[in-house]
Amino acid sequence: MEPEKKINRIRLLLVDDEADFRKTLAKRLQKRGITAHQAGNGEECLALLSENPMDVVVMDVKMPGMSGIEALHLIKKAYGETEVILMTGHAATQDGVEGIKSGAYDYLTKPVEFDHLLRKIVQAYDKIVGRKQKKEAAEFKARIKQQMIATERLAALGTLAAGVAHEINNPLAIIKEAAGYLSSLIKKDELADMPRREVFEKALEKIDTSVKRARTITHQLLGNVRKTESILAEVDVEQLVEETIQLVNREAKDRDISVVLQRIGDPTTIWVDPNQIRQVMINLLSNAIHATPGGGRISVDLKSAGSGVSIAVIDTGSGIPKENLNKIFEPFFSTKSPGEGTGLGLFVIREIMDKLGGTIDVESRLGHGTQFTVQVPNQREA
Repeated sequence: MEPEKKINRIRLLLVDDEADFRKTLAKRLQKRGITAHQAGNGEECLALLSENPMDVVVMDVKMPGMSGIEALHLIKKAYGETEVILMTGHAATQDGVEGIKSGAYDYLTKPVEFDHLLRKIVQAYDKIVGRKQKKEAAEFKARIKQQMIATERLAALGTLAAGVAHEINNPLAIIKEAAGYLSSLIKKDELADMPRREVFEKALEKIDTSVKRARTITHQLLGNVRKTESILAEVDVEQLVEETIQLVNREAKDRDISVVLQRIGDPTTIWVDPNQIRQVMINLLSNAIHATPGGGRISVDLKSAGSGVSIAVIDTGSGIPKENLNKIFEPFFSTKSPGEGTGLGLFVIREIMDKLGGTIDVESRLGHGTQFTVQVPNQREA
């Protein structure tokens, strides 16, 4: 970053009970490109920081009321990223040393040599920038690592999906047909008194349920691997969402959960692939229903977002642990009980949104519920 541009970015607060000294220093800093905020004591300093975040605070140690050391402790506790430079008199250098031990960036003795102070301010700001860049680099590295893991899984998924789906679907069809034949067989009058008939019927139901689950997995695998072209149409998103809610409403009512649609603002007609948006909504609503206890509520908030639309699905369920928020979009990751989820629903949603040029975000609080928000762009303008 160019020196002048860097200096112009510094958010600086001067704290000193000597108004003339403070104002003179602020004027000299202004000529160098730094606009300094001012406070006359520690209390004013803290009040200003609560409303205006600062990068660097230059503060006198000896002030009436709250001392600079006391203010320093409170600043470091509440605003850990802010760097503090202390100013002390020649006779009070011990205060400066104590300040360094308490987290101050540095201390200068009065009378302050202006260019030396300016260098210290810039150096303190450089420390903040370096710390921020290091944090961003670590977060970027973590994201890349997570993406590499997902990419490796996708590579394996792409290699196996078509073959596995084909090999599994054939025996599944035979199993389903055989189970169907047995089911029709035991309904005949001559088998009305069949021993342990109920146990046999329950076993057939389990077979049927397991076949459906296996087919769901193979279809989702193939749905992700196949690169089909989107079929664009002018879609009334509100109507599409209402239709989707009707599809899941029976299950919601069986669980004593209400699903409410709320449209906010202008009409929501855009050009998009309706089948893909319907798939996104089905997956989101199904997840919300399974996460919400009886008597709960699911709200679907629909509103315009630029030329596209924003759809938020908000439930009153148990919420998602913080440590799982970065994992829920990975293939085969699921927090549901065994047999209740494939771990592909959210993964499929993210794949669809990436393809459409949209986004999906999640916010969650344990014990309070979860909100998934998808931003769908208008494909005629995307």
